[in-house]
Amino acid sequence: MTEYRIEADTLGNVKVPKNALWGPQTERSRHNFPTGPQMPVQVIRALLTIKAAAAQVNQSQETLATNKADLIETACRKLLSLNDPDLMADFPLHVYQTGSGTQTNMNVNEVIANLCKQLDPAIEILPNDDVNHSQSSNDTFPTAMNIAATLATLKLKPQIEHLIAVLKQKQSEYWDVVKIGRTHLQDATPITFGQEISGWVSALEHDLHFIEETRQSLLELPIGGTAVGTGLNTTSDYADAMVTTLSTEYALPFKQQNKFYGLANHSGLVATHGTIRTLAADLVKIANDIRFLASGPRAGYGELSIPANEPGSSIMPGKVNPTQAEAMTMAATRVMGNDTTITVAASQGNFEMNVYKPVIIFSFLESVDLLTGILDNFTEKMVAGITVNVDRMQQLVDNSLMTVTALSPHIGYHKAAEIAQLAHKDGTKLKVAALKLGYVSSADFDKWMRPIDMTNNDRK
Repeated sequence: MTEYRIEADTLGNVKVPKNALWGPQTERSRHNFPTGPQMPVQVIRALLTIKAAAAQVNQSQETLATNKADLIETACRKLLSLNDPDLMADFPLHVYQTGSGTQTNMNVNEVIANLCKQLDPAIEILPNDDVNHSQSSNDTFPTAMNIAATLATLKLKPQIEHLIAVLKQKQSEYWDVVKIGRTHLQDATPITFGQEISGWVSALEHDLHFIEETRQSLLELPIGGTAVGTGLNTTSDYADAMVTTLSTEYALPFKQQNKFYGLANHSGLVATHGTIRTLAADLVKIANDIRFLASGPRAGYGELSIPANEPGSSIMPGKVNPTQAEAMTMAATRVMGNDTTITVAASQGNFEMNVYKPVIIFSFLESVDLLTGILDNFTEKMVAGITVNVDRMQQLVDNSLMTVTALSPHIGYHKAAEIAQLAHKDGTKLKVAALKLGYVSSADFDKWMRPIDMTNNDRK
């Protein structure tokens, strides 16, 4: 049986596992809210960093004794030095708890206080009075949310840039390879595969720009607002000092935020996640284009070949499936669902505080972590290995009826349509139908009907 120690909070005695660093409020929460995923480690690390910064600021402003401040900071640094699994052993609480994140804030306070007791039993460190000095869950938790979200998006950025770089290589390699364009899932006029890829590249470049623009709002921190945004129980320059300290800690240009807005609204997270959702939508489009163009190998489009990373079927030998595209598109649907969760949760800012904070930051981080993790495999195990089936592309261009569009300036739309309709009816190529109708000569047809000229591929 587990051994316990007895600790007390304002509601009475609580049995806490003997070797746990957490205290009574954490233990109550463990039993009151046992369902769902754990609070993300990024939030815990951000809260620990905030506590260390607060100890420094409180000490410098002489509102907390130097020996206490130094011990709190030492405990925070010790915890932050642990790897994620070891660190999270003492942070067992779940996302679905109080909407302010109070239980997690107190979990952090209690763990720091008990570690301080182990490091120096002669100095009494109290979770509320010392570790939480000049703070409230209501301002530390949203500050941790913005910090964690900022760091997550910074990790996503190089993965997007890597995919763009690989696609640009393919764009250059296949710039002059002509293929048939498609609109409405029907044949259209020719383009080059390089041009098609350039559209994917531009979409991703725009997505990256949108993410970079909106994430600037996450640099605004509500720290110093304490309970309702007024900064009760802090000094007049506490907020400014905290922002400066955290900026130095993370080497990021954090700044102060309107505290009433920062506690009650999470518009920056909503807006930034909206750009993450937009990225997900564009990744679905790119993944679908690739897997459809690679469909076959003999009964589909068959224009592309993709890497065979694993057997595709338990019953059909030799089958290859676009598994990286499938993983990407499944992840994207999760991001889209998270966007709905975040949007609805952010609308619940009743009076001075939003009380859906844990689910907002969990959903945000899940989306960003998902895309960060899956983009590397998608890029390396699918996109980088794409090859073009040039003969198949040429065959489809040669058999297309929509290249007749190039004849319209010379013979008119209606005569060109008549040629296409006759070719489709007779099952012949356009040239045969055009000569049969007598609308063009063989020489003019060959001069006007060069697919590469229809792509204007010199207009990069």
